[in-house]
Amino acid sequence: MASDGARKQFWKRSNSKLPGSIQHVYGAQHPPFDPLLHGTLPKSTAKMPTTPVKAKRVSTFQEFESNTSDAWDAGEDDDELLAMAAESLNSEVVMETANRVLRNHSQRQGRPTLQEGPELQQKPRPEAEPPSPPSGDLRLVKSVSESHSHTSCPAESASDAAPLQRSQSLPHAATVTLGGTSDPSTLSSSALSEREASRLDKFKQLLAGPNTDLEELRKLSWSGIPKPVRPMTWKLLSGYLPANVDRRPATLQRKQKEYFAFIEHYYDSRNDEVHQDTYRQIHIDIPRMSPEALILQPKVTEIFERILFIWAIRHPASGYVQGINDLVTPFFVVFICEYIEAEEVDTVDVSGVPAEVLRNIEADTYWCMSKLLDGIQDNYTFAQPGIQMKVKMLEELVSRIDEQVHRHLDQHEVRYLQFAFRWMNNLLMREVPLRCTIRLWDTYQSEPEGFSHFHLYVCAAFLVRWRKEILEEKDFQELLLFLQNLPTAHWGDEDISLLLAEAYRLKFAFADAPNHYKK
Repeated sequence: MASDGARKQFWKRSNSKLPGSIQHVYGAQHPPFDPLLHGTLPKSTAKMPTTPVKAKRVSTFQEFESNTSDAWDAGEDDDELLAMAAESLNSEVVMETANRVLRNHSQRQGRPTLQEGPELQQKPRPEAEPPSPPSGDLRLVKSVSESHSHTSCPAESASDAAPLQRSQSLPHAATVTLGGTSDPSTLSSSALSEREASRLDKFKQLLAGPNTDLEELRKLSWSGIPKPVRPMTWKLLSGYLPANVDRRPATLQRKQKEYFAFIEHYYDSRNDEVHQDTYRQIHIDIPRMSPEALILQPKVTEIFERILFIWAIRHPASGYVQGINDLVTPFFVVFICEYIEAEEVDTVDVSGVPAEVLRNIEADTYWCMSKLLDGIQDNYTFAQPGIQMKVKMLEELVSRIDEQVHRHLDQHEVRYLQFAFRWMNNLLMREVPLRCTIRLWDTYQSEPEGFSHFHLYVCAAFLVRWRKEILEEKDFQELLLFLQNLPTAHWGDEDISLLLAEAYRLKFAFADAPNHYKK
């Protein structure tokens, strides 16, 4: 501003940078524009006299407004801004106005995100991107955050020139809040159902082939198996049924016949002196299982007693050990849900299932459980050395993953055996709801040594998942009570998927490191 002749009209100083051009955005992802910090305002040496606005300048602004796709909101500050634009501005006036804008911006941050009103809904969203003016170029800058407080729903301003560019300048949460026409939960549910339908089709195509590609089936199953194809998928992944479709009916028939031959041969010996202790312990443990609504049905109790007793008789190296009883439930529930409609797996009612179907399900459950136990039988032999070793490995792993949690447990004399023994013995079945166990087993059966090796990393991720709550507890008793009664009743598939993803990350990072169990 060297002289009056050198001064340009306010709205015609720089036509190269217009609202809407690609420039730095201050507001959503940057600090608000502060003239004091940016140093773009020249220091005033003398006050410039203000003069009335000529008609030509008003006409020039109207011409500028008609040639651009953007317009300022009719907000609280617009009258002041336009009045200032009509004057020959000096630095004091600019500074006062800029400070007023910043104060208003700070006040609006304390208000709700949307302040809807009739006058706001009629205005298009502005593109408020403050330019980076050259030296000597005076501008009034309106921050993006301030502009957002005046925006209307995108659906109500469908004629916006650049809706994509504008939405990108908003934080994610703000974008969701402003999308008033569509319900996000409806959209996500619709998208989810489409995804599930697509995955189900992939499973059906894979299972319908003459020879199922088990490796491809494992890859598909890792992130969860759709309910309609879960029974067949589990039977294939556990090794109970062959990959060849033509051989499956004969295998099923032979295995079911073999199981009931065991029943006929061994079950009557349950009252013999040599076996009565085993049977008595099974009979005591079954009513303690969950879910009670399923287990306390007389038909289910009888089925579980037969399965567990026959397995114990045929595996004398371990016999029956508490914890094995819990491993029957997921297989039985998955196989029974093929014949009944149940919204919740905890409330399955078998009273309407034909006796012949129940017999076949009983045989299938026995063989699949046997296949699972073949891989972790050292968990249940004398002194349970497999579990002892896994708990020790878990302790060493957690000390490497989260030393603060490990040190906190040690300082309060909480031993891993006091809470993690059950995690290994029952494969976390007592820690999460049954629906989560079934989802967890989808992945376990997809992983090589899923129930033995990968389960270790799941337990590590599970413990670290509660690090905040663990570190808040400052007492041995409170710590142990928390770890033995973790708040997972509300958990669903999403929680298990996150847990499995973290476990996979830990496995990827530590499984192939030769010294990862050593300090």
